[in-house]
Amino acid sequence: MLARLLPIVALAVAAVVAKPIVVRDSPVTLSVARRFNVTAAPNLLKIDQARAKVLKAQGLGHGKDAKLKKAGIFDVPVTNGAVDYTASVGVGTPPTQYNLIVDTGSSNTWVGAGTAYTPTNSSKDTGEEVIVEYGSGIFFGEEYTDTVTIGDLTITGQSIGVAEIAIGFDGVDGILGLGPDDLTEGTTSGGEVIPTVVDNAFSQGLIDAKVVGISFEPTTELSVTNGELTFGGTDSSKYTGEIAYVPVTSTSPASSYVGIDQSITYGSAGTPILSSTAGITDTGTTLVLIASDALSAYQKATGAVADSATGLLKITQEQFANLESLFFHIGQNTYEFTANAQIWPRALNTAIGGDADSVYLIVADLGSNSGEGLDFIDGFTFLERFYNVWDSENSRVGFATTPFTDATTN
Repeated sequence: MLARLLPIVALAVAAVVAKPIVVRDSPVTLSVARRFNVTAAPNLLKIDQARAKVLKAQGLGHGKDAKLKKAGIFDVPVTNGAVDYTASVGVGTPPTQYNLIVDTGSSNTWVGAGTAYTPTNSSKDTGEEVIVEYGSGIFFGEEYTDTVTIGDLTITGQSIGVAEIAIGFDGVDGILGLGPDDLTEGTTSGGEVIPTVVDNAFSQGLIDAKVVGISFEPTTELSVTNGELTFGGTDSSKYTGEIAYVPVTSTSPASSYVGIDQSITYGSAGTPILSSTAGITDTGTTLVLIASDALSAYQKATGAVADSATGLLKITQEQFANLESLFFHIGQNTYEFTANAQIWPRALNTAIGGDADSVYLIVADLGSNSGEGLDFIDGFTFLERFYNVWDSENSRVGFATTPFTDATTN
């Protein structure tokens, strides 16, 4: 089987990393760190586009009728490396710690890309093989059940993949999959749906709801712990105002993911950029990707030009001074994405292959025109400005403003 799988191998994958967990009464929080992958960063757009292509293809495989399962709170820190966020997760008894990409665009949790898996008394080989492709990365290995520790959450009998081959995951150990559990169907030789860590934490009575609150923050540092995952609820200290929820979109293939319907306009004149359509929010994607025809409208509105070195759109300092906000219309609410939010952190320009004095835009080309059922991806550069809630129990997605919505960090 291994020889048959090798031709599928791809490049590198976006990620999210978490650090120590802080328990707050009912929810559990986990810090996450932003990690800059210096090797992958100059290929930022290509990596995101490759991921988008696979997400579309896999989502179509699930079909528009794919359904989500329904259902204490734990906070977990996460780290952002400009290309990915990662979390520290323990596996085994006693646990070995692994730095895993935080990914709402996939649902398998697996280890072994970097730090080798260490079997303990709680480890059990299921005898099944597992393979997952991410567009910019791939892993193949054996499926185990083991005890998984996420901060103060100790989840027993969690199904995890153990990589025998992992390509595209330099600097991390695997993935913490937080997306809809239907995405796991067919990834193992047994073909069954694999409960996620959130599913099992809920069924074991460790959290009160199948909810993950996601808090990221913009940064100008290469690597910093500046985010938090909250398991089982939300952390009101991380957002302002009220959380507004919308149902998961019914449009395939976005409906297979943390999918929503939205439209985008530009500036005070309300220039149309993207008509109301389906897409997804995704912690594993860096940029804000919009359909190619929408990007053309955005480019015309801003006067931006394509930059061959980074693949991103570039504007002059004068154009930046006149850059207006984008407005994301989601449900009954409108979220203002400021001029500063639309640019790559200028202090990190050279890290993505750009020059220090230019201004690069983080709104980029999805790689296909609108009308395909997944016409945008709101990556973590969007989520750094808005609190995000994935409520799989009620098949809904929440958004709220934060103290960083109007930040001028970039």
